[in-house]
Amino acid sequence: MSLVTNERARAALEVLERLGPEGPVRTPLLPVPESGRERPLLLKPESLQPTGAFKIRGALHAAAVLDERVRARGLVAYSSGNHARAVAHAGKVFGVPATVVVPHTAPAAKVAAARSLGAEIVPVEVSERESRAEEIAESRGASLIPPFDAPAVIAGQATVGLEIAEDVDAFGLSEVTVLVPISGGGLISGVAVGLARCRARVRVVGVEPELAADTREGFRAGERRDWPVEARTRTRADGLTAQPSELTFAHIRELVDDVVTVSEAEIGEAVGFLAESCRLVAEPSGAVTTAAHRHRTRELGAAPTVAVVSGGNVDRAELLSSVAG
Repeated sequence: MSLVTNERARAALEVLERLGPEGPVRTPLLPVPESGRERPLLLKPESLQPTGAFKIRGALHAAAVLDERVRARGLVAYSSGNHARAVAHAGKVFGVPATVVVPHTAPAAKVAAARSLGAEIVPVEVSERESRAEEIAESRGASLIPPFDAPAVIAGQATVGLEIAEDVDAFGLSEVTVLVPISGGGLISGVAVGLARCRARVRVVGVEPELAADTREGFRAGERRDWPVEARTRTRADGLTAQPSELTFAHIRELVDDVVTVSEAEIGEAVGFLAESCRLVAEPSGAVTTAAHRHRTRELGAAPTVAVVSGGNVDRAELLSSVAG
């Protein structure tokens, strides 16, 4: 199976840069003073993107590289929230219809955000998301933009890794551990691809909730492992309930060094820490990497660490609960 290359990632960056202010922003690496000199932590706040999450990169790139006449027939996606919002944003940017299929359990705030961008919302059972989206795309002649299982989407997400590599090299770091949340695997696949030419010695580590640890199980077994939907959706990290495709797992197996897990309590604590100590709003899915840095010292070691904060679209009640402890 062909993997996305660093060259393709660089081409994707050029495509996204041509979108100007309607495209994704270049997020900085933010040092966390409280992490100390022994285990320095840098945050990659993708929560600061216009749609509140990294998903804007892959969705916009996948839409941008479509033939204009094909794109005009519309975009379709299936998502629990952040990808839905990103595809809705892409529809608005390119002036084409966008339809997103969401599970009934999707956070109301994320669904409302996609609707406010003009997307048509189609709620279904969790297990029906993908098949219903495929039906809609086929019946309308629209283009389906998957949340992770597409080279164009992975190439867009790889721009996160390109930016990290540039900043790590600029800081003069000789080694770095990069922590990335894992759900369907598009983000960590892209980040690993984007880091391929970093001059520093890089260790890429995926982070999952303990309650949705199918990728860690598969990574250690050397083959994909399927967990039932009802098992994966127990976690508070609603954006990390998908599981890798054959394409993304191939990237993970080839390019990722390890996968660790964090508990629900550790995730909640990390959301509160990011809000209070770093003045950064993160959803539980985006806080798992910070949780790993704070609670998995033995597995991760003492190298300077970059934690990708993948999104900040958190429900107000969830945020207040985490801050309150």
